[in-house]
Order: sequence, then C-alpha cells, then structure tokens
Amino acid sequence: TDTILKMLGLIDAALVASLVVMVIISGYENFVSRFDDQDGGVHWLGTIDVGSLKVKVASTIVAISSIHLLQVFLNSSSYTTDQLMWLTIIHLAFVVSALMLAYIDRLMGLSKGKKDEA
Repeated sequence: TDTILKMLGLIDAALVASLVVMVIISGYENFVSRFDDQDGGVHWLGTIDVGSLKVKVASTIVAISSIHLLQVFLNSSSYTTDQLMWLTIIHLAFVVSALMLAYIDRLMGLSKGKKDEA
C-alpha cells in the first residue's frame, strides 16, 4: 500500500500542477493578450472562457479531493471515525459545488444561444 500511496501522491501533485498551468494560461489569455492573434498554431488555448475555466477548476479540485480521500481511506487506521466523516462531507461539498457550477454554465450557454437566435 505504500507504493500505491506514493503513486497517488504523484498523481495529486500532477493535478495541482495542471490546475496552476490552466489558471496561468487562461489568466494571460483573458487579461494580457489573446493567443488567437499569433500565427504559432496555439488557437486551442484561446477557447478557455471564464465559465469553462470555473468548471475545469472545480473538476480538478474534485479529482484532487478524490485522490486525497482515497489516500486517507487506504491509511484509515491513522484517522478517527469523525475525521473520516468530515473528510467525506467536505469531498461531497466539492462534488456538489462542481455539479452546480457545471449546471449554471450550461444554463448560461443555453440562454446565450437563445439571445443569438433573436
């Protein structure tokens, strides 16, 4: 189980690093310069808008929380029942928040589509 815990730690670190890169790229694209103006072939970077960024960040936070919770459950002898309960409740709060953000982003996309048709 020690090897599995170390691998989960590496996956967790990779997800955190990708979250940081995602925020840096979208922040640069939104506040400094557009990537679409360049001829370097990075047009896919310009497709990260605020709504999709929120959903991607929330999804990454849920994935990080899932990995952390899995690490805790694999090493559950070190935790009390109350600690396990609260960690699960916090994880479920992250999941519900991510689902609500995705739902709101979908509603905003549908309302933008109706405005474009009018």
